[in-house]
Amino acid sequence: MNFTRQYLAEVGQILLQLDADAIERVVPLLAETRARGGRLFILGVGGSAANASHAVNDFRKLAHLEAYAPTDNVSELTARTNDEGWASVFEGWLRVSRVGADDIVLVLSVGGGDAEKNISPNLVAALQYAKHVGARVIGIVGRDGGYTAQVADTCVIVPTVNSAHVTPHTEAFQVVIWHLLVSHPQLKAEQTKWESVR
Repeated sequence: MNFTRQYLAEVGQILLQLDADAIERVVPLLAETRARGGRLFILGVGGSAANASHAVNDFRKLAHLEAYAPTDNVSELTARTNDEGWASVFEGWLRVSRVGADDIVLVLSVGGGDAEKNISPNLVAALQYAKHVGARVIGIVGRDGGYTAQVADTCVIVPTVNSAHVTPHTEAFQVVIWHLLVSHPQLKAEQTKWESVR
């Protein structure tokens, strides 16, 4: 089997193994957050940061959920990194945003963070702070879910079907899952453009 067919076969395997119930558990948490006027903060690093930016747009425009990603403000992100260090960059951003019990933090990550291995320590610190102030936490992550899966109110783990492709599959399925969420009848508040054109 050539690489393209193998890769696409892996995508099919992930689809079959994805926990639809875990995705469905995310929906009421987001709907409740919107109903009480809470905000959605989306955290991601690397490719997941790009996904966070796109997801913010979709949750705001299509689901009418007030949403933000700290990585969208590169000036603040780099100032905090330079002055305070990478590990605290998201926690500091959440503090200034006064994240609280009405809000929800969504982590998009391949590994979910691991303080002991010093992998995405900024996600770990942000989640510790979010839980401390009573914010809800959800994750769309890969591998075993890492720290995110340990503390999340609910977490969707993208199954590993080939350890050589964990990152591309996880980041690709983050996109699939959040598009599912903003299309869900309990969250969708706005029609997408092309679907509205007859």
